[in-house]
Amino acid sequence: MQLVDNDTFLQELGKLFESTQKSGSIWLTHKRLTHDGEDANMSAEDDETKEYPILVRATDGREISISTRVAPGQLEQFHSAYGALLKASMTTLRKRDKKREKQKAEEVARKKRRLAEEVIVEGPKRGAGRKKRQRKMKALAKQEETRKRIHERREGQARGKSEP
Repeated sequence: MQLVDNDTFLQELGKLFESTQKSGSIWLTHKRLTHDGEDANMSAEDDETKEYPILVRATDGREISISTRVAPGQLEQFHSAYGALLKASMTTLRKRDKKREKQKAEEVARKKRRLAEEVIVEGPKRGAGRKKRQRKMKALAKQEETRKRIHERREGQARGKSEP
């Protein structure tokens, strides 16, 4: 991790955005620094009166990692330049495919509804309507099997959560 000054960080971040414009990801993290090597005194009184610097990091997950320390007095100036850079660089973001997400959600809701509804097996055992009755019996068996699998999965998850 390379610690650089604020202006260099913004320049390098701009280059990083350009290099990952076609494909790739960038991770940005912000963290409040609470001490500079001395013993940390965590009292509520100090938190209210003392101002701390902020550490801002950027990485592409592979070889480029840069970071900068922003002093409390320079925070507004840094955030205005940082925000402008982010707005200018994030023009190539893909829009979420809400239509596909909505279709998947509707399909899941439909499956849950089908599991909740009981399949009523009716009709003659022989003669006209026999095949319809057999299909309903098959659907009922499949529904019971699915319910059993879901129940077992939930029990397994509950056991997994309760064990340390």
